[in-house]
Amino acid sequence: MNLKNFLNRYSSLLVVIGGLILWQLVCTVFQIPDYIFPSPLKICESLIEFHQPIFEHALQTLYTTIIGFAIAVIFGMWLGVVIGTSPLIYRALYPILVGFNSVPKVALVPILIIWFGSGTLPAVITAFIISFFPIVVNVATGLATIEPELKDVLRSLGATERDVLIKVGIPRSLPYFFASLKIAVTLAFVGSVISETVASNKGVGYLMISASSNFDTPLVFAGLVVIAVMGIGMYEIFARLEGKMTHWAQRDQVSAR
Repeated sequence: MNLKNFLNRYSSLLVVIGGLILWQLVCTVFQIPDYIFPSPLKICESLIEFHQPIFEHALQTLYTTIIGFAIAVIFGMWLGVVIGTSPLIYRALYPILVGFNSVPKVALVPILIIWFGSGTLPAVITAFIISFFPIVVNVATGLATIEPELKDVLRSLGATERDVLIKVGIPRSLPYFFASLKIAVTLAFVGSVISETVASNKGVGYLMISASSNFDTPLVFAGLVVIAVMGIGMYEIFARLEGKMTHWAQRDQVSAR
């Protein structure tokens, strides 16, 4: 393996390692207190010391995130198809969706608590609300941008609107769809953690709030690390699915993963 291939393959890992080394040097040289800005070594110690509760809370966060994200995928795909195949519905609903997405989701959590109580359900709903918008927009965009000339050719060959949707529209929107999944799954983690910090007794968000109340900053950062790792893992899963299912639409550097 030559140097260029090595850098292409491990560039992200090298950047992370370099950043951690720099972080550790800054904390050591300037003797920054752990309760203000813990070093990577202190965070690792916290991960090891509290591995059992961290694992249990991480499973809860992953559970709520996957459920909320799965609902968002189903609902977002359906609504995206409806909006993308109808110019009238597109003009009617798109401004409403944009306005709803502009509302800070943390402001909705207290309302969800009033309606559904504290616990898992508000976290699932928040993960759904914050992640379905990118899916709707990308699927609708993929379907709405089909060339009219292509539709005319297919209709002249006897294709129905359903044939155009199934054989051209949906395959053409797959790159948009998978691009939205990679964004939405990371947003779903944000939604879960937001709800857990406000109204839950389980999850990484709850763990971080509890740790911050005790000025255990290394444990707070450990929670952030766990969320980041889960987010990267889910992102990578959908990136690989995208590469397998839409390789025909990938750029050279993406398809060469």
